[in-house]
Amino acid sequence: MIIAADAEQARREHRRPARGGWNTAFIGANRYTRTETDPLPDPDAVYPMAFLVEKQPGAVVRPHYHQADQFQVVVAGGGSLGTHDVAPGAVHYTDRYSAYGPILAGEDGIAWFTLRNAWDPGARYMPADRQELRAARIRHQHREATLGAAHPMNALALAALRAPTVATVLEQGADGLGAWRYRLPDGASVRGPDPGAGGGQYWIVFAGTAVFGGDGAPNPRANWEPGAPLGVNSCAFVSPDGAALELTAGPGGAEVLALQFPRARPL
Repeated sequence: MIIAADAEQARREHRRPARGGWNTAFIGANRYTRTETDPLPDPDAVYPMAFLVEKQPGAVVRPHYHQADQFQVVVAGGGSLGTHDVAPGAVHYTDRYSAYGPILAGEDGIAWFTLRNAWDPGARYMPADRQELRAARIRHQHREATLGAAHPMNALALAALRAPTVATVLEQGADGLGAWRYRLPDGASVRGPDPGAGGGQYWIVFAGTAVFGGDGAPNPRANWEPGAPLGVNSCAFVSPDGAALELTAGPGGAEVLALQFPRARPL
């Protein structure tokens, strides 16, 4: 199953104020959008959560951790994440119960996607929740990776492409964790990696426009229909039991980032 969200519609209909900036839901509910009467998703089930976080200049997010595996992708502005400087194109991954941060917004602010394949109730901040983290670390490994910035291609560079290319951003591990960057000229198509090798995938349009094909399902949060073209910052989730995503570049070409989660581990 493929669920996608159009960036323009998500921003227009689901952007809301949050501490130090804004939060925009793209796929799935999160702690900002669910109501108290909504049943909590099973933490062991595949439950895609995708939202865009925007922070104003100088904003600080204190060190914390989550109960779900997580990718973060910087799409605007810059700043620092832990000891790393980050800018558009930077990719950050953490296993569940792996503390990271702080995140500091630079002089232009910072915006990043938070992407999960399982339900998470919200951040646990350090040092207040250190004891819970220590208890969880008995059962869970700690893994964190920060990949440097790779600014999106401009329109001229995209138009100059003559054939599709794929570059490895994060080498695929034994458990399926990996990330790739696809660049396609106008009208070119590629088929993504088998989602069954990992725990599901997110795809983000970095530049140009793209059509995500395959066994799509409507997304009521963004009114996406399979086969509809999607622009910059639009995204899609591919479930691990679904078919591989079929990607076709729109007029002018497309640059798309693919992020694959590791296979599910018991909580």
